[in-house]
Amino acid sequence: MKGKRTAFLGLMLTLAMILSYLESLIIVPVAIPGIKTGLANLAVVFLIYRAGWKEALCVNLCRIVLSSLLFGSLPGFVFSVFGAVFSFICMLAVKRLSFSSPLLTAMTGGVMHNLGQLVAAMIMFSQNILGYYLPVLLVTGLAAGALVGSLSQVLIKKIPERLL
Repeated sequence: MKGKRTAFLGLMLTLAMILSYLESLIIVPVAIPGIKTGLANLAVVFLIYRAGWKEALCVNLCRIVLSSLLFGSLPGFVFSVFGAVFSFICMLAVKRLSFSSPLLTAMTGGVMHNLGQLVAAMIMFSQNILGYYLPVLLVTGLAAGALVGSLSQVLIKKIPERLL
């Protein structure tokens, strides 16, 4: 059973990396650099609901490290880590709420990922840019989270728990 679970998590990491790469090819028509669809978060939200937070965290961090090494840069890595930590903590908190759903969890993750990256930018560039970017980041985070959350809900319903 342990080997099956490890293989499944390896597949989820591979899926997250493929989605991360595909996401880097998509150009979002917004004037703010770095806005993405968050498709790689699909694997993380699915794992939070199906496998547990430890597995989701492991896949999330491994994806960030590997994707940054393969496709990214050091500043991109820093932004990804800040966004991932903010979003992951908040997604876990939202998941514990009685009225939570994968959609709400992913939308929270989308917004908090953007806020985490904004904090990283403010630290790296020593500028208070919160007022300029916050409205756009909230809207794009909610939209990306809604997309990822909707897809996550479908996957959670369609993929049986016995596969884990």
